[in-house]
Amino acid sequence: MDSFNLILHSVPLTAQQLLALLTAALCSFIIHRLIFAADHEAPIEYSIPIPEQCLPKWESRVLEQPDIKAGPASHRPLSHGRLLGLVNPAAPDGIDRAIAKAKDAQIEWAKTDFGQRRKVLRTLLKFILDNQETIATVACLDSGKTKIDAILGEILVTVEKLKWTIKHGEKALRPEKRPTSFLMMYKSNEVRWEPLGVVAACVSWNYPFHNFMNPIISSLFTGSAIVVKVSEQTAWSLAYFTTVARTALTVSGHSPHLIQPIVCWPTTAPHLTSHPSIAHLTFIGSRPTAHHIASSAAKSLTPLCLELGGKDPALLLDDIPASRLPSIASILMRGVFQSAGQNCVGIERIICLPHTYNHLLALLEPRIRALRVGNALKDPNEVDVGAMISPSSFARLETLISDAVSQGARCLVGGQRYNHPLYPSGHYFAPTLIVDVDPSMAIAQEELFAPICVLMRAPTLSAAIDIANSTPYALGASVFGERKQDLERVVREVKAGMVAVNDFAVFYAVQLPFGGVGGSGYGRFAGEEGLRALCGVKSVCRDRWWWAGVVAGRGSGWGIRTQIPARLDYPIAQGAKAWGFARGIVEVGYAEGWTRGFRAVGEILRNC
Repeated sequence: MDSFNLILHSVPLTAQQLLALLTAALCSFIIHRLIFAADHEAPIEYSIPIPEQCLPKWESRVLEQPDIKAGPASHRPLSHGRLLGLVNPAAPDGIDRAIAKAKDAQIEWAKTDFGQRRKVLRTLLKFILDNQETIATVACLDSGKTKIDAILGEILVTVEKLKWTIKHGEKALRPEKRPTSFLMMYKSNEVRWEPLGVVAACVSWNYPFHNFMNPIISSLFTGSAIVVKVSEQTAWSLAYFTTVARTALTVSGHSPHLIQPIVCWPTTAPHLTSHPSIAHLTFIGSRPTAHHIASSAAKSLTPLCLELGGKDPALLLDDIPASRLPSIASILMRGVFQSAGQNCVGIERIICLPHTYNHLLALLEPRIRALRVGNALKDPNEVDVGAMISPSSFARLETLISDAVSQGARCLVGGQRYNHPLYPSGHYFAPTLIVDVDPSMAIAQEELFAPICVLMRAPTLSAAIDIANSTPYALGASVFGERKQDLERVVREVKAGMVAVNDFAVFYAVQLPFGGVGGSGYGRFAGEEGLRALCGVKSVCRDRWWWAGVVAGRGSGWGIRTQIPARLDYPIAQGAKAWGFARGIVEVGYAEGWTRGFRAVGEILRNC
């Protein structure tokens, strides 16, 4: 050390050399931190057994009337008509035990830092990327969708959420500085987002993997535990998906009880939704069910996020070049027929201005007529549209279509359930194109959740916007066109929680806050807003210059802090002067203009 000091004293450093040394030291520190952090948060590889139903030679008996049957166990039928497995539904005491386990596990989890939480998410991300084939197959078996639908609607959006949370989650939840006021200039203000404890999610069946993982990712990163109730319609896949998520926790050194899966009959669900130990509840489902959920949650004042589906419009303006229409038609086909139309942000209405209408119709009809329906796991090269979750909606859909036709609409393709020659017990509805639909028709007002393309004509842009806003729903929307002024008008005037310009539903692929307004619910998941919604918000106000007394040599008790003026101190000696003094303070703090401010200072001095 003495020789080092000697060198420093004997060889004076120039400003440039000193700057270079400091820069090198800083770079070394940053590189060291990055290497250490990367190692500390590196994913852990793990494996779990593949369900036997996913193996190529697995076979099961065909069910004559595939259905979920009430009783001690739930029979989960494959959407293509075969028995998939048995699931035991939970009773109220089972829900209580699950919540108690989650509550105990969350105490330690809340103490973890963001690096530890990222490690779990990175571990989960690596497993999903390494096991896409199995995950997609499990989702297809339980929901009837194709593997293409599974990789786009289940896997892609899940790994996007993981990647976004890993990259941006800490920034969203880091304490945030907030401005102060003139009178409170000596205060420093911040907002904190803290773990809620145990949260819950009741999720729908249309995306069994993504809908299960989505709330888990957010709740774990915010420091909470979670109870996830999945639909009885997709209960079989829950065991595998739970093992995937829990193992990421255990190999990272944390309790698997942070994740509690639940399957129960609808009559038992109120025990969960009204439970006093649930700090927040996310619900994805239908509007009628949401009314029961909200009523139940109100008993314990549990805050809600409700995503209730939609009747999403896609508006096509008249200035679209003919050369662009084929690519737009491809986007519309994906928006309508993804997962056999069982998509909460699926395109349920295509609203065209006159010049575009016939051109688009000519493109859509042959493509919809060519769609092949079936079991993509058995015939991967011969299927475009998979099975629906159950046939329970088929009679309603057929009635809506026939009623619309009787009122002047034309059904050009499909229009009824499809009896598949290879899978006669499967739940198939023929891909449908119905055109010349009027806003007054029930098919233009009710959510279909089916592979049905509804084409509507609007004479003007104003009329198109009116048609788009004519339903109780307001989840998502799309608009296609060239003229920026018209596109921005649609964005501004269409009632929706999300709008994609010249695209379909991409707001979710970039983790913007997801949710609707009106009849499509309230609250948001995804993005910064969704992450913060699962936290307790804490406002913190501190003395900005608490150290002033220490610097002045008078001790920490002499910093700049709030002092109640003698004129306002209890008991108040002279009420009239106290009033004048307080009014002067208000005027000094908030009056606009120097003249009024000077008068306020005078009033304070007169009433001291």
